[in-house]
Amino acid sequence: MKIRRLALALLLFALPMVNALAMQSASGNPGAATAPFPVPFMVGEKLDYNVHFGPLRVGHGSMEVMGIVPVRGRDTWHTRLRVKGGIPLARVDDLFESWIDMASFNSLRFVQDLSELGRDRERHFEFFPDRKTFSENGKPEQPSVDQPLDDGSFLYFVRTVPLEVGKTYEFNRYFRPDRNPVTIKVLRRETITVPAGTFTALVLQPVIKTSKLFADGGQALIWLSDDSLRIMVQMKTKLSFGSLSLYLTSLRLSPAEIP
Repeated sequence: MKIRRLALALLLFALPMVNALAMQSASGNPGAATAPFPVPFMVGEKLDYNVHFGPLRVGHGSMEVMGIVPVRGRDTWHTRLRVKGGIPLARVDDLFESWIDMASFNSLRFVQDLSELGRDRERHFEFFPDRKTFSENGKPEQPSVDQPLDDGSFLYFVRTVPLEVGKTYEFNRYFRPDRNPVTIKVLRRETITVPAGTFTALVLQPVIKTSKLFADGGQALIWLSDDSLRIMVQMKTKLSFGSLSLYLTSLRLSPAEIP
């Protein structure tokens, strides 16, 4: 399903930058950090997108910081990504929610609530950074990685990471070990116009193991605003069956984020 694949691409592109963030933590123990991790977003921020298949608009999406919620005694950012739309006989309404430790920026909880082609599926993940494991839908714990991060949390981590044009980054940060390593190239800086306005952006090329959209030799590109907010303003990827694109249409910033 095209919209579903685009949603996953949006979620997964930021994997390579997470390790750089983790290295900034003052503690070697991912559960021991006490100072809030510095971020460029606040509760109330919302980003809206149009989703296109070729020239056709086929749906819309949004990213939102919902609030601050305690999880097992830790304050977390509760974030939400939703993608809704499709074409006749192929509709989706997918929801991805993450709970991210505000001090360590580890993932503590991740929920996927998917409705695709008339079929519903929900997956619930709990992460335990202190013992490097995760549990899916209440099943026995499985091995994970140091300072695990789920799909949704990557989009918020990447916004705090320094990026340099011309450099390539490689990391092993995804909570499922078999999907590592991930690389990303920072290709160039350019100015683009989307429905939300004109932005100077860094152009990124992600390469993700097991990802058809971002496989080695692929043509996926991400435009990340080159400013203090580092929001995703555009994404394009070419596949065998056509091109998929996502464009920022509007953004609602919290008062603390407004320059």
